[in-house]
Amino acid sequence: MAALDLFGRRWNLRVVWELQHGPVGFRALRQRCDNMSSSVLRQRLTELLDAQLVAQQPDAAYALTDLGRGACQALRPLARWSDAWASALSEDGKD
Repeated sequence: MAALDLFGRRWNLRVVWELQHGPVGFRALRQRCDNMSSSVLRQRLTELLDAQLVAQQPDAAYALTDLGRGACQALRPLARWSDAWASALSEDGKD
């Protein structure tokens, strides 16, 4: 259950998800993650680098590795379910 431990830490899943469309620099990634603190982002990137889900490119941008892309693939059904769930909740609230 190492994956649950890793993704259960606040922001790790969000960082991986934000990198799914291609490499992103530190500042842009921080903005995409609701301007989380720089120190927290550095900690999370270090964890994801150590887990080999993220790599830092020569231009200093961060990108998913093959393992990171695989994690995003595995999360897509959960994202679809989440969208359907949110839609159902909003439909229930319209009554």
